[in-house]
Amino acid sequence: METVITVFALLFLVFIGLGAYATVKAVGAAKRGVDRTIAQARRTVEDHTLRAKSIAQVGPGGEIAQLRLALRSSMRATQDALHAGVAEDESLRESLGLFQRLSAHGQELDADLKRLESEPDRTTLAAHLPELRRRTERITHSADSLRWAARDRAHRFAEDDLDALSAQIDVETGALRHWTQTEPQQAPPWPDAPAADGTTGPRAPRSAEAPAPAALTPPAPRQAYPWQKKPRPESTT
Repeated sequence: METVITVFALLFLVFIGLGAYATVKAVGAAKRGVDRTIAQARRTVEDHTLRAKSIAQVGPGGEIAQLRLALRSSMRATQDALHAGVAEDESLRESLGLFQRLSAHGQELDADLKRLESEPDRTTLAAHLPELRRRTERITHSADSLRWAARDRAHRFAEDDLDALSAQIDVETGALRHWTQTEPQQAPPWPDAPAADGTTGPRAPRSAEAPAPAALTPPAPRQAYPWQKKPRPESTT
């Protein structure tokens, strides 16, 4: 009895532990989902704000907004392309590592550009613009090179696979259309119609020596006995 109680107690504790673990995992997943949603919404709002500033503002302030918008767009597109490609091509793992190192420089530049957006001294800001523009072009060029190289590699693999598939399909269609034509066989002749006497085929001519069938002979007269009555003549009336 004590053993049964101990087993049930252990099972109860195991169930409680599993329930707590599942609850923690669910809460963590929900929190990460909420964080991703908030971060994505924040990025979207910031991108729209930068786009509006790049159009509405003129001078150094508008150019700073354009640099930030170009940097963020290039880095995000490259990140999405590499993360999507590494799931199918493990050779992109090294490229992803290089992009992570490049992302550190990009985030540092984005932070510098964001601080300079509120810089009141336009003269100082204009003096820093050539250097900021050069850094932005270098980082975006490197990110674009990685992204297009990954895309070209994926397209190349797709073209090679399509070429091999097309060759296999050509071989298969050729095999399906490869049939041998046989000479048409002549149909056997139809038998002649049966003759009136039941024989088939052409009737053989009757031999001259064959005797003709005997003519029908009249029946012999029936013998009369004395006790038979004579037949009465038929009446002529």
